[in-house]
Amino acid sequence: MTLHMLAFVSGFLLDCLFGDPYWMPHPVRFMGNLISFLDKKLMGEKHKGEEKKADAPNGAGVKDDATIRSERRKGILLVICVLAATAIVSGIIFLGAYAIHQIAGFVVEAIMTYQILAARCLQKESTKVYTALKKNDLLGARYAVSMIVGRDTNVLDEAGVARAAVETVAESTSDGVIAPMLYTALGGPVLGMIYKAVNTMDSMVGYKSSRYLYFGRAAAKLDDVINWVPARISALLLIAGSAFLSVTRIFSKEKAVYNTKDAWYIWRRDAKKHASPNAGHTEAACAGALGIRLAGDTIYGSKVIKKPYIGDDKRAVLPEDICRCNYLMYAAAVLGEVICVILMILLNFIG
Repeated sequence: MTLHMLAFVSGFLLDCLFGDPYWMPHPVRFMGNLISFLDKKLMGEKHKGEEKKADAPNGAGVKDDATIRSERRKGILLVICVLAATAIVSGIIFLGAYAIHQIAGFVVEAIMTYQILAARCLQKESTKVYTALKKNDLLGARYAVSMIVGRDTNVLDEAGVARAAVETVAESTSDGVIAPMLYTALGGPVLGMIYKAVNTMDSMVGYKSSRYLYFGRAAAKLDDVINWVPARISALLLIAGSAFLSVTRIFSKEKAVYNTKDAWYIWRRDAKKHASPNAGHTEAACAGALGIRLAGDTIYGSKVIKKPYIGDDKRAVLPEDICRCNYLMYAAAVLGEVICVILMILLNFIG
């Protein structure tokens, strides 16, 4: 257990230090390739425009009951195949390494844990948006934010670009950092990889469109289920992180940059305003902590999607809010790591 905890902490530190270098093979890419392969085998080649997101089921077009049932069955088969492949491959790598030697097992476990987490990568990609905005390069900022969001970024002004980046960091604090951390602590890197597989399936086939409304439903619903508890824990960690940053004033010379009381209040008030049962929790906590308003109407393609606002419009969203949200994410991640280590110790005693 000591070795597992050291590997768990080492993986977290590696992620904080290095993120995901582009040259390094990453398991999510292999998962994505497998999902794309099965998608084509089960549903055929994509047609132009099929992959675009829609806001309502009627965007799926008219399909008869037999087609709907068939696509749902194929979607379930996709989930089973991807999860089975992920569990088998990651299990062989993990157990095989420990079978060779404990040190080999420790190194492999640390690397697997490192690749499961995405805190540093999230910070690096969102900082590109901040850097472009500070250079008054709106086109560059729009391009940078288009790499991390699914909406149409060509119509966004500076505040809109900053808001989109903040929303992405806030939402990804759960499914990119805290949730995989929790599952890895509970079931080791194999369970962590299984979580990443579900998350990857949801991002690739879990949205509403002509192609994926029924085929991707199993992946989308499974993602909602496994993120239900982590999303709420992530919101609480962000609120606790805002208190820590407010008291210590780390990363900022300003006073009262983070408002813990509002973070709690806005979380309780606005978390359920998001269309997702989970994403609104971290967005609401961040909006309250920063004293800004997030969400609102969004453009996907040429279609305006009506969305309620999250948070209060106390001030304009600034490029600096991207950095502040990243600091919140790291504070939550550190607190989450500590809690996970304690959880691992308790599970060891119980076991």
